[in-house]
Amino acid sequence: MIAKTPIPPYYAVIFTSERTDSNEGYQQTANRMVELAQQQPGYLGQESAHEVVGITISYWDSLEAIKNWKKNTEHLTAQTMGRQEWYSTYKTRICKVERDYDFHK
Repeated sequence: MIAKTPIPPYYAVIFTSERTDSNEGYQQTANRMVELAQQQPGYLGQESAHEVVGITISYWDSLEAIKNWKKNTEHLTAQTMGRQEWYSTYKTRICKVERDYDFHK
């Protein structure tokens, strides 16, 4: 589902990853991180696709909101598990969205 975002500017956090073969607890933790992120002040929405490369983009109203999410206790635990168990590599990019446009049929 495409996230409904406000009129720019706002911020996007792009998390791109390649998984290991370890799946224990991954989906439950991923679902919990979405649930938690939705409760964070400044959260605007999320989109993700997972195949060979996983891509999750979350949208935020400020850089401060992104910093606060990064420091969330449960999120810190999930980050540790990701490095130890679930990801062989990942990259996080933080971008300012200056413009957006859409099409609806």
